[in-house]
Formats: sequence, structure tokens, C-alpha cells
Amino acid sequence: MPIQQTRTLATRIGLALWDSLSWVLAALALVVARYSFTLRSAEAMFVLQYAVVAIVLQLLVGYLVKLYRGRYSVASFEEAVLLAGVTLGVGVVLLIGSILFAPVGYPRVVTYAVPLAALALMAAGRSVFRAISAGVRRGQAQDQTPVLVYGAGNAGQQLARLLSNDPDAPYEIVGFIDDDTTKRHLHISGRRVLGGREHLVAAANDKGVNTLIVALPTASRTLMREISALSDEAGLTTLVMPPTKDLVAGRVQLSNLHQLDVTDLLGRAQIQTNLGEIADYLSGQVVLVTGAGGSIGSELARQVYRFGPKELVMLDRDESGLHGTQLTIFNQGLLDTPNMVLCDIRDAEALDAVFDTHRPTVVFHAAALKHLPMLEQYPLEGWKTNTLGTLNVLRAAEKYGVKRFVNISTDKAADATSVLGKTKRLAEELTAFFALKTGDTYLSVRFGNVLGSRGSMLHTFTRQIEAGGPLTVTHPDITRYFMTIPEACELTIQAGAIGKPSDVLVLDMGEPVRILDVARGLIARSGKDVKIIFTGLRPNEKMHEVLFSEDEDRSPTSHELISRVQVPPLDPDLLATVDGADPESMAKLTHQDNATEAGLRSLAEAAAGLDDITLERPEE
Repeated sequence: MPIQQTRTLATRIGLALWDSLSWVLAALALVVARYSFTLRSAEAMFVLQYAVVAIVLQLLVGYLVKLYRGRYSVASFEEAVLLAGVTLGVGVVLLIGSILFAPVGYPRVVTYAVPLAALALMAAGRSVFRAISAGVRRGQAQDQTPVLVYGAGNAGQQLARLLSNDPDAPYEIVGFIDDDTTKRHLHISGRRVLGGREHLVAAANDKGVNTLIVALPTASRTLMREISALSDEAGLTTLVMPPTKDLVAGRVQLSNLHQLDVTDLLGRAQIQTNLGEIADYLSGQVVLVTGAGGSIGSELARQVYRFGPKELVMLDRDESGLHGTQLTIFNQGLLDTPNMVLCDIRDAEALDAVFDTHRPTVVFHAAALKHLPMLEQYPLEGWKTNTLGTLNVLRAAEKYGVKRFVNISTDKAADATSVLGKTKRLAEELTAFFALKTGDTYLSVRFGNVLGSRGSMLHTFTRQIEAGGPLTVTHPDITRYFMTIPEACELTIQAGAIGKPSDVLVLDMGEPVRILDVARGLIARSGKDVKIIFTGLRPNEKMHEVLFSEDEDRSPTSHELISRVQVPPLDPDLLATVDGADPESMAKLTHQDNATEAGLRSLAEAAAGLDDITLERPEE
């Protein structure tokens, strides 16, 4: 038998023996104190019988309710409640038996006081055992890392119990930090709350701590950035717990801890979704996701799959992307099932065949070209995919009776200046047109940058740091909105449930973040000496993105993190008159009553007249 199992078995047997002895000691002590061994033989026999029956009942009931089978940790609150219930329950049974069967003149102190005394002895023994065990573990675990825990709430207390009961735990808590003044001087597993965040640096220095564990799974991104700044100041390695929804059954595990990274600082908005609303329109339906091999599309597919669609059809022109998505959802990547569709949304005939074969009722349209500077060089490609490709998907959806169509848009479609923004704005307007034409729920969802998507800022910065630099930032003051991919997709699916025909639903991205701050934070955590250079804004790139155009009237929805705006519908017949490579031809659209000025003034002009890019090292 392994050593750990042997120790566990010995502990359980020891507890059972101690509880048995507690009944004997309690009975003897009270009888001696009361009668000084002057009992008659009949009365002494009753005390002996009482103790034997108490021991038998204690062990029997304790075994049945798993008190002696490791149901709870020794000396935990849960075990104390169970122990009290078992012991006092046995006392009540014995009280009834005493009244019915005891001889006249039996020592009543036995039936009334002994159960309470026995319970006190049992609890005291467990406390001593826990104290000795903790001391032994501290003596044996020379390589445990001392840590401070930020957060003395439920998660922090779970973490403390987990570490105190695990002899192989890599960390030893030396104190807690919590901003709740009512918790000051509170002791958790023998460790005191040392104060609020203003005491963090001093406490770390005083305790000789180099590691901070943030046990705040509901922390806002603002709070996480403030904690990060303090831990960086103190030179602490910071470990964090994921949001509550990512914890298994709400329980803290050591495997949940990970080193603080940019996603914790920029993407910890707590999202509440109505699972009933989502299930109503996804469960049992045929759902098609375009761009399913990309970052957004693949996450949408993963989340949709959890709601039990009748069929999940994943479409992309990138076979490698589809392979990766299938692997993460089905744990196999054979690419030999009909729901894995290799197709380009530019090919209207191929799309028609896909819709005819699968007959989807719900479509999430995530296929798009998204890299702003690339589309500035090749505006016609953006036009073909983001505008005409979306039109192809919309026409197929209309033809085959799709009831709910969710077009994934971008914040760059608001007050659009770039090719990316303008082509996606047109996609919003086309979606609005088909919503009015079909009367079905065709809508767009608009959000900002997502962390971790392929080719995103996070990947670029990480690669540059790994290469030793330099790290390139366009401008010292440039800001962007950020959200993690799972958060964005979760809200997108919720938006599909609450949206109305022709809506453009805009996700709350929180406060914009300065890119330079993100870059400096990543460099600080890498421990490397990496230079930052400023390259200047790229053609038609905004210094600060917006989520709403100036002429859009924002209104709330039933979800606090989702707002609604309307865009004018764009008749697709007007696109037939446009030459995607001719600025004059494309400019005509801006003069139509049903096209906004932000729609498409000139895609070709957007790529012309590139400014010289200058490199400038930041001032230290």
C-alpha cells in the first residue's frame, strides 16, 4: 500500500479510537467528580454498559455517515458539524435508553453531561492533531514557497484549506491581504489578514515573500491592473485564479493557478448569460459557423456545441484551421465527416450547395479578412471577402430559410476610416437589408480587439519579446478596447438570443487600454531587457477606436453588457454597379440615401499615398 494511503488509513483508525476513548474518559471523569467511586455495583455496571453502548453506536453511525472514512478534512468546520451531530445524536438515544432501562438511582450526570464532555474531548483531540500535523509538515517541507494570498473570501479560504491539508503542497501561506476592513485581524487556517492593498508591499518585505496568489475569481480588470502594479513594485511573482465560471464546480484547485498574464489584466469582465435563452435557439437546431477555422469562429463552434445542436456545420477555406477546431471539439481530426466543410464564401455556387445539403436554421458568420494594414495594401481582397462574401452568405441564408443570422462585425465599422472598417460596415448594412426583406432575426454584433486571436497584438508582442526585441508600438498614446475570445463569443451567442431584426448589437468592452502599458507589462514579466520603438500610425489607422459612430443612437438591451444601434439598410443591387478597384465607381455608393458616409467612400484611395514610416526610440 502506498505511504500516503497508509497514513490516511492510520489517521482514520486513530480518530475512531480517540472518539471511543473520549466516551470512556468523559464517563469516568464525571462519575469520579460526582461520586468519588462510591457507586453501588448496579450503578457502576450501568456506567460501564453506557460507555460500551456509546462506543458501539458512535463507531457504527460514524462509519455509516463516513465520519471515519474521510468525508471531510480533519478539524474542518464541516467535520465538526458532522461530529457534533453524530455524538449528540448518540447521546439522545442513550438518554432515552437510560430513562427506560436504567436502575433506580443511576447517576443521571452520565446521561446528561457525558455526551457534551465526550464531544469536547473529541474536538480537542482533533485540534491537537491538526496543530501537530501542520508543524510536522512545516518541518518537513523545507522547499515550500512562502506566499501572501490577496483575498480572504471564500476562494481564499478554500485555497488555505487545500494547502494546509496537502502535505505535498508547494506553497505555505504566511498571511492574507484583503481590502474589506471587517476582515482585518481575521485568522484563516492559522494565518492572519495583515491589511489591505496599502499594506501589500510592506507585508511582502516583512514576511520575506516573493510570490502573491490572487484569490479573487470575480475581480474586475481594473482591480487586477491595480494589483499587478503593486506586485510589480514589490517585485512579486503573481499567480491568479481564473474567473469563477472557469472553476470546476466552483472549487479551488492548485491546478487552477496560473501566472498573471495580459488576459487577466484586460479580459476579466464577469459575464452573466441567460442559458435558457441561448438553449432555446440553439438546442436541436442545425447551426452553421463560417470561418470556423479562425480564432473567433472556432470558439463560437466550441461554445455552440455545448448547447446540443442537431448538427454543427463548420465551414472554412483553411483546412488546417478546420482540423484544429475539430480536434478541440471532438478530440479527433480526421476531417472525414460531412459537417466539416471546405468552402470559400466568395464562391456563391459552392455556398449554395452547402446550404442546400445541410439546411441550417442558425448561422454565425465569422469568416472575414481582418488585418488592417494588409487590407490597406489589397483593398480589393477585403471587398471580395468582407462585403461580397457576406452578401453571398446572406443570399444563401435567405434562399434556404435561415431564421437567425448573426454577422460578426468590428468596432472599426464605427466611423470607419480603413478598408477593414468600411467593408465590415457594408456587411452590417447588407445584413440589415436582409433582415427587413425576410422579417427574420438577421443582426450584427460589433466588438473590439480580442486577446489571443491569430496575428493579434498579444501574439506579436510575445514573439518579439522571445526574440529579444525590439517591440514595436505604433504610437505612445494609442489605445484599444480588449476582450478575451471566450468572453466575446459568449456575449455574441447571448446577443443572438436577444437581438431583433436589423440590430447592430455592440458589446461593452470596458475602458480602452493604452497599448504602451500592455507592452511594458509584458516586458516586465518576461524579465528581459527589451527596447520599445514607435513606428507611427499606419495608413487610416485610428489613434483611439470607438464603438459607436457619431450619428448612431445607442439604446440598451435586456443585457447590461450589450447595447443596440441601427444602421441604414443597403440594397445589394447597388453593389453590382461598383468596380472594387475603381475609386470613382466605389465613391458613388456614398451618395445613395440608404448608404452612410462611413459606408464606402473609396477603398482604393484608402490604400494610396502611404506615409513614410519613421522609427523613434522612446525616451527613458
